[in-house]
Formats: sequence, structure tokens, C-alpha cells
Amino acid sequence: MKLSHWLIFMCLMCITVSTSAQKRNKVYEDYIHKYRGIAVDEMKHYRIPASITLAQGLLESGAGKSELARKSNNHFGIKCGGSWDGRSVRHDDDARNECFRAYKHPKDSYRDHSKFLRSGARYAFLFRLKITDYKGWARGLKKAGYATDPQYANRLINIIELYDLDKYDHKGGLEWAEEFPNPHQPYLANELLYVVARRGDTFKSLGKEFDISHRKLRKYNELPKDYVFRGGEIVYLEEKRRRATKDHIAYVVRSGDSMYSISQKFGVRLERLYKMNNMDPDSPAPKVGDILRLR
Repeated sequence: MKLSHWLIFMCLMCITVSTSAQKRNKVYEDYIHKYRGIAVDEMKHYRIPASITLAQGLLESGAGKSELARKSNNHFGIKCGGSWDGRSVRHDDDARNECFRAYKHPKDSYRDHSKFLRSGARYAFLFRLKITDYKGWARGLKKAGYATDPQYANRLINIIELYDLDKYDHKGGLEWAEEFPNPHQPYLANELLYVVARRGDTFKSLGKEFDISHRKLRKYNELPKDYVFRGGEIVYLEEKRRRATKDHIAYVVRSGDSMYSISQKFGVRLERLYKMNNMDPDSPAPKVGDILRLR
């Protein structure tokens, strides 16, 4: 065989091998089909590209086949950390017998992943990127230390491009971004998502932006139907909890505080706040300097 023919043959072989290596995996496709709706929903709420969420889920969980995903519904390899007080399991990773978070349902894992990124100071710079910049997000996650694998960003990008996951950042997600060109910035309190209302906001407009029933928004925030936002109010997008986090055991009342404003500040249901402090709605308002229990 002439050298030129041999080179052509080898090139064709390389192309064939490369194409074969890039062939889609049905297990991956099944995982994407199963969880893409959740990923898009998380994108709408937390501004994390659905493509990144899906690629991380695929990579971290082995498309849902890893022991951690199968037995503990942990699809993102999130370890317990100092603030975690939920269910946990022990699993070998960078070290032996490390503590990992465990969830009742994979959807809980997706929500915790969103909160993990949104509340982590080292990931804050990612939220200045465009929601369609999956390459920037992938490289940023590696830079922030999400994973120790030096090829982590490239692996995410390759998965996204092989399975066309970035279409989920556009389809529906892009239409939503165009409809709300100045979206509300989401924050976390008591591990709950909230936004700060602007003058002119309504329950319906906020509900449409975050795909939540306006009736649920009123219920979550314990506000009457005819309430008019003045701007500056905390508006929870999830139901408030029965108590505050371990970091907030008690609160010293300040000037301008009310039982309602304190319940909103710490994400605690108003009736629970009254009950924990042996009070009821007819009780005198707390005075400046009073100490209220939050848990």
C-alpha cells in the first residue's frame, strides 16, 4: 500500500472511531427525557441553565445508575457539609466513608443542587453569566471547585453538545427570558426561595414570572387577596417553615419590627412564631429589645 493511500485509510479510520465514540447512549437519553422537565423548572426559578443541571446530573450520577443515586436519590454528589441536618449516607469518594446527603425523591436532589449553587458565595459570579452561556458555566463550576476532575468542564460541555442539551436553555427558557427582560433576583432565607417585590408587582405578575399559582403566593406569604405591593416586601415562592435554621435560634426585636415582618425575615410561618413565643394574634406587639424564639 502506498504511503499516501495508507494515510487516507488511517484518516478514515480515525473519523470512524471518532464518530463511534460520539454515538449517543440510550441510557443517557432516557435520563434526559425523565428529568428535563425538572431541570427546566429549576432554571426558571434559580437561573441555572437546564443544560448544565442535566449534564451535571448525568455525569455525577452515571445517568442515575450510581449507588448514591439509586439508594439515596443524590444525583449531584453533594456532601453533607456543616449545615446539613437531613438524612445522610456514608460513601467512599475523595476519602473513605464520607458523608453525603440523602433525599426522598430525585426532585429533592435537583432542588437542593439549585439551592447549593445559589447560596454558595464561591458560585455567585456564575449568575452574572448569560443563561445560554453553558460553556462559561461549565468552566466556572470547575474554577469554583465543584469537582476535582481537571477535565470536569470539558466533560460537561461534551455531554451538552452531544445530546443538544442547550436547546433546553432556549426552548421555553429563552421565551421566558424574553417575556421577563428584567427578572427578579432570587434569594434564599431558611433554605427557601424568595424575591423582593417592586412597586407595581402583583401576585399574578410574580406568579406568571415564576410559574406559580398567584393563590399559592398569597398563601405562602400570608397576605390578603387585596394586598398591594409597595415595593421592598419579601415574597416567598415556597411555603414558609415551622422554624428558623439552627443559625437563628432567637431574635432581638428592633424598631419597626412586627411579628409578620419577623416571620418573613426568617421564613417562619406566622402562627408558628406566635405559638413558639406563647402569644396569639391578639397579644400586644413585641417591644424593642424583646427576645423572640425562632425555633
